[in-house]
Amino acid sequence: MYGKRMIAFFSASPSRRTATVAHKIADVIGADLYEIRPVIPYTEDDLDWDDKTSRVNVEMHDPACRPQIEGELPDLAPYETVFVGFPLWWFAAPHIINTFLESYDLTGKTIVPFATSGGSSLGQTVTHLRPSAKGALVKEGRRFEMGETPMAINSWVAALGI
Repeated sequence: MYGKRMIAFFSASPSRRTATVAHKIADVIGADLYEIRPVIPYTEDDLDWDDKTSRVNVEMHDPACRPQIEGELPDLAPYETVFVGFPLWWFAAPHIINTFLESYDLTGKTIVPFATSGGSSLGQTVTHLRPSAKGALVKEGRRFEMGETPMAINSWVAALGI
C-alpha cells in the first residue's frame, strides 16, 4: 500500500492546462489536491513573454524571487509523496514553486515534479528544484500533454516506485 499522496499545483494561464492535468492525476491515483495561488494573481499582461518588463520576465530573471502564496499552506505531515505541478517558464519551474517547497521541512518526503508546456522539455528543471526541497527525495519529473490517458498516468506512477 502506498502512503498518502498530495497533488500541489500552480496554474497561471487562462487555459488552466496544469490544473487540468493535476486533477486528472489526482483522480487516477486517488490523491488530495491543493492549488498554489499567488497573493497577486497573474494577469494576461503579466504573462506576456514578449514584454521584457512583464511580471514573468522580471520574476524569472531574478533567481531570488519568491512570490508569496495566498492563504494558509496545507499541512504536509500526513503525506509521504507530494506531486508538484507547474507550467514550464523558460525550461524552469515558476519561482512560486520554490516558495512552496521552501515553506516546509520536507525531510523524508518524496517530491515528484510534473509540468505542462506548449513544447518545451523539462531540461534542468528538476536539478534546479532540488535545493528548494531540502531533505526530500526529488524524483525525475515528467512533462504532460493534455490528452494523457489514465493508463499512461498509472504507468508513470508505477515506474516511479512510490
